[in-house]
Parts: sequence; structure tokens; C-alpha cells
Amino acid sequence: MKIIACYSNKGGVGKTAASVNLAHVFATSGRRVLLCDLDPQGASGFYFRMKPSKKLTEAGFFQDVEKFTGAIRGSDFDDLDVLPANARFRDFDIFLSRMRDDRSRLKKALKAVKGDYDVILLDCPPNITTLSENVFRAADVVLVPVIPTTLSQRTFDQLTDFFRDHDLPTKKLHAFFSMVQGIKILHGETMAAMREASPKRFLEARIPFASEVERMGVHRAPVTATAPASNAARAYRALHDELCDRIGP
Repeated sequence: MKIIACYSNKGGVGKTAASVNLAHVFATSGRRVLLCDLDPQGASGFYFRMKPSKKLTEAGFFQDVEKFTGAIRGSDFDDLDVLPANARFRDFDIFLSRMRDDRSRLKKALKAVKGDYDVILLDCPPNITTLSENVFRAADVVLVPVIPTTLSQRTFDQLTDFFRDHDLPTKKLHAFFSMVQGIKILHGETMAAMREASPKRFLEARIPFASEVERMGVHRAPVTATAPASNAARAYRALHDELCDRIGP
């Protein structure tokens, strides 16, 4: 089982769109997939037409296997399940701070479904907290969407520094450019500069700024399902393929 966290310490970078579309691509390629929404906004679940699992509390998520697995819902797509978030998830950090081994609790919780899935995708909230440290330690890969702008470049550097300062393996970090607009000179210059500074960190696949992605909220489904021939869908499939090449089957 591979655990892939789609994470950014900056909001509004296409993190949830990447999580949802990658989950769909993994499932259609023959893997059993669980998309675990850790963001209390619950956008991943919304895209798959699911209501929040209001009965899943912080204690149930981290300490009760039956309640954790009971909150998982099947999606409209074969081999793709979702654990939708709810508003109680906003208190995860407070709960974790009161527990022993607070930075490894997420990994222990996910072991409950280890035999049921080939891939677990984590859609993470945009901040660096105790929950984030749990994510960094549990994940095999931390997949980071980066908009090619100066501010996004700064926040990615901050994330890399955090990994180094806390003895986390930076080899887990795999970044890709998101919401790219080819007509913007700044986007091209920023991508070139960031690739030069971190040539092994960035994947070649890049996700365009596209209306099909914006309309996911209308269709409430992955763009790889609703517009499979679109440039955006092709980009998500390319991201999936390149990621698999990097991390193995």
C-alpha cells in the first residue's frame, strides 16, 4: 500500500482537484483507492457527491477502528472509496496534542485499512500543524502543487526548510506546477527558476489553468471522468504516470 499526501502550506493551489483526479486515475488503472479527506471544508467528499460523516469524531478517527472504517463510503466509481471530512476535523490538532506519540497517530489509524487498498490519497488542509507532521511521517510521498508565482515559490521553500529542520526526509517531496497559464511570462520564468534550483524535486507534468477543472464543482465529479479528452484530464493522467514511475508500482 502506498500513502500519497497531496499537500501545500498555501491554499488555493489546486490541491483538492489534484487529489480527486488522481484518485480517479489510480482507480481506473486497476488500483483499489481510498481518498481520505483531512480538510474540514470537505471539498473532496463534495466532489464525489457525499455528505460529511458527522458521527466520526477526532477520537473515532484516531482510536476506534470500527468507527474509522464505518465512515468510509463507496463512490460512483469502481475501486474508489472516500472517507469524507466533517467540521470536527478542525479540532484534530487539539486532540493530537493531548496524545502520546502525537506525530505518528495518523499512520497508526491508516493501518486499519492497509489490506483493503493499494493506494491511500490524503487531501490535506493548507497549514503546518501537528496533523501536518503526522501526514509527513505517514506518507510515502508528499505531492505538492505549486502555482508558478513568487509567493508560491516562497511557501514551497518554507516547506522544504521545515522538512530539513525537523529531520524529515526531503526525498518524500515531489512537486508539480499547478494552474499554469502559458501566456504569462512570470509563470514561465518562475517554473524555469524553480526547476533550476531543485531539478530533482519537480515533476515534468504540469496542470493547466482550465475551465474544466473549475467546473468540477458543477459536475461534482473528476474532470478525468467528465472531460477525459481535455488538456486538464490529460495532464492529470500524465501526473499519475510520472508519479508511478518515481515511486514504483
